[in-house]
Amino acid sequence: YVMLLTLSPYTPTYRDRVSPPGVMIRPYLNGLTIAFNVSQPSTWQPYVDSMHQFLAAYDDKVQEEKNIECVSGQYFIQGGNESEEKKACQFKRSLLQNCSGIEDPTFGYSKGQPCILLKMNRIIGYRPGAGVPVSVGCKVQKGNESNLRSVDFYPGNGTFDLMYYPYYGKITHVNYTSPLVAMHFTDVKKNYLVPIQCSLNGKGIINDVNSDRFLGRIIFTLSIGK
Repeated sequence: YVMLLTLSPYTPTYRDRVSPPGVMIRPYLNGLTIAFNVSQPSTWQPYVDSMHQFLAAYDDKVQEEKNIECVSGQYFIQGGNESEEKKACQFKRSLLQNCSGIEDPTFGYSKGQPCILLKMNRIIGYRPGAGVPVSVGCKVQKGNESNLRSVDFYPGNGTFDLMYYPYYGKITHVNYTSPLVAMHFTDVKKNYLVPIQCSLNGKGIINDVNSDRFLGRIIFTLSIGK
């Protein structure tokens, strides 16, 4: 009990060996296979509903009310007492452009060009990329590379801006919303199971550990029928 009293509720006691981040995708409904038929809305509507639900916290008005505009390209380091509430940078869903669900409320699923969101797991105090933004890249995990002919990334060229880091923990960083990278699969082979690997790339990132498929990368399957 005495030892527990020495632990801080705000930050880990030891942060000299912070592990690289894992990643996860949205939508995430029935495992890591996203399968639907374009001509059957009932097969892709659950994915669309999940995306809208997840992005509700990223609505532009919500972000403008709760969070502040930050300086892009640099870490947002906040001093003061560790118990003080920390400010969070705005991440508006409009930054996701064609994958925002604003202009196309079906996120491309109705056209057979699905959007998938990728987010890094939160790690208190972690500064990804050692001063250089971490980027995302996707490829066919196994099989013919031509099965995945085109992917667009948002925002920008698919990077996590430094201004969203470091994260100070849920107790003090109450309005923090994790930055996202949207992957718009605009040209994937139809009527075929296409295994895809999307990875983080940057300094300090580990994405090649075979025993952990979520560390710095994620493998999922797209099955798009006509």
